[in-house]
Amino acid sequence: MKTTGILVADQTLARLFTIRHPKDPLEEIADLNNAKGRLHDSDIDSDRPGRTFDTMGMGRHAMSKQHSATTQQEIRFAGLIGDLLADHLRRDDFQRLVLCAPPKLLGFLREALSEPVVESVFMELGKDFVHLEEKDIRAHLMKELPAIVQPARSPAA
Repeated sequence: MKTTGILVADQTLARLFTIRHPKDPLEEIADLNNAKGRLHDSDIDSDRPGRTFDTMGMGRHAMSKQHSATTQQEIRFAGLIGDLLADHLRRDDFQRLVLCAPPKLLGFLREALSEPVVESVFMELGKDFVHLEEKDIRAHLMKELPAIVQPARSPAA
């Protein structure tokens, strides 16, 4: 039977669980903390953006960044989560993976995951379960859990 990894994450914390059978409890095997995940842009980047002249005329305006400081921090954290998942997949801690994270972080995770980890992703849920206790996470996943843990059988021919 395949072991399923279940990642629950937000911008401040990521927790990785495994489960083999629907009646088994979730076993937490790793976690990552992102202390900077709670900071605001002004706490991370206190400088004002530089100024530049307009291409046409004499006006000046602030130069914009591609991403805010908090978004950059989330992207870095998604990269760390991707590294953690790749490491645990290499160790064969799970064969299939379920990702549970807020939609914005889920998008950053998709970009940060290695190809082997992407291939192991079985399901994605755009939900924030990270601060729930194991039994509450399990309760939220209960509807999908039998399908997650035991693959659907094809009808006999």
